[in-house]
Amino acid sequence: MERPITLGEFIIENQKDFAYAKGELTALLSSIKLAGKVVNEKINKAGLSSIIGKIGTENVQGEIQAKLDIIANDVFVDTLRNRGEICGLASEEFENFISFDEAINLESKYVVLIDPLDGSSNIDVNVTVGTIFSIYRRLSPVGSPVTLEDFLQPGINQIAAGYLIYGSSTILVYTVGNGVNGFTFNPGIGSFFLSHPNIRFPDTAKIYSMNEGNYEHFPTGIKKFIKWAQHIDDSQNTPLTARYTGSLVADIHRNMLLGGIYLYPQGTLSPNGKLRLLYEANPIAFITEQAGGRAVDGKNRILEILPKELHQRSPLICGSKKLVERVENFIDKFSEGY
Repeated sequence: MERPITLGEFIIENQKDFAYAKGELTALLSSIKLAGKVVNEKINKAGLSSIIGKIGTENVQGEIQAKLDIIANDVFVDTLRNRGEICGLASEEFENFISFDEAINLESKYVVLIDPLDGSSNIDVNVTVGTIFSIYRRLSPVGSPVTLEDFLQPGINQIAAGYLIYGSSTILVYTVGNGVNGFTFNPGIGSFFLSHPNIRFPDTAKIYSMNEGNYEHFPTGIKKFIKWAQHIDDSQNTPLTARYTGSLVADIHRNMLLGGIYLYPQGTLSPNGKLRLLYEANPIAFITEQAGGRAVDGKNRILEILPKELHQRSPLICGSKKLVERVENFIDKFSEGY
C-alpha cells in the first residue's frame, strides 16, 4: 500500500504554484505546522493539566480570555519569532502588532495575522476548536521595522491562508491561491499526511450555520432566508439542516466538506458583525473562494474590503456559492440599508 504524501513533501512538490520565494513559504508553513502540533498536545491534555477555564482578564476585543487562548497565542508567537521567516505578527489577542527586529528576522518578507484559538469558549466542554492564519508579503522595505500598513492589506493580497482544526482528528487546511488541500495529523508518527486533496464545496448544499438566538436582531433579508431554508420544497432541496457549534473553523470545515453556508450577519447584537476581518473573515474567505465558494459581508466581496484598523469587525456570509447568492438576493430585496 502506497504511503500517503506528507505536508512537507506536498509543499515542495507544488512550489511551482507559488509565485514568491519557494523555500521561505515551505519554512513558514513548517513553523505553523510545528506550533499547531504543540497546541494540539496542550488541548488534548487540557483537562489533566489544569489549563481549562477562564483567567479573568479581557483581550482587546473585550472578551474574557481562556487559559488556552494565552497558551496558544504564546506558542505561535514564540515559534514564528524564533524561526525567522516573518518580520511581524498581529494576533487577535494583542492590541497592537508585534515587530520582530532580531537579526534572524531582518531579511524576512512576510507578516502573519492569526487567531490562535478560535472557538475557545468550547474548550471546557470538549467541542472542536481551531487556529486561523493569514500570510501577506510586507509592503514596507525589507530590513526596516514593519508598519501598520503591512497588516492593513485587503484580503486579495493574501499569499496563503489556512486553519488547523482540533477535533476528533487534527487537520491542517491551507491554500496558496491554487486550490485547497487538507492534511490529517498522525500522532503516532508525528506528521501531517494529505487526506483531503483539492477540497471543493459540493454542488448540492444542505446545511446552514448561524446563531438563530439572534433572530430578532437580524435584518429582514436574513430572516427571509431563514424561513426559506426551513420551508419544505423538494424542488429547491429545502428544508436545509441547521448545524452550529460556535466555532468558526468547525462550521466552515463541515460546510466545505458537506455543502453549506455560514452566516454571521450585520444586525445582530454586534451591529458591524462580530468576526474580525483580518484574523477570521479574510483567511476564511480566501479558502472559501479557492474551494469554489463565495464570501461576502452582505453587499461586498470580503476579499476586496480595505481594512482601516487591526481589529476591524465584519459581517460574514460564506459557503456554497448558490446559497450565498440566494442570501444576497434576499438582502437586496428586503433589507434596505443593510
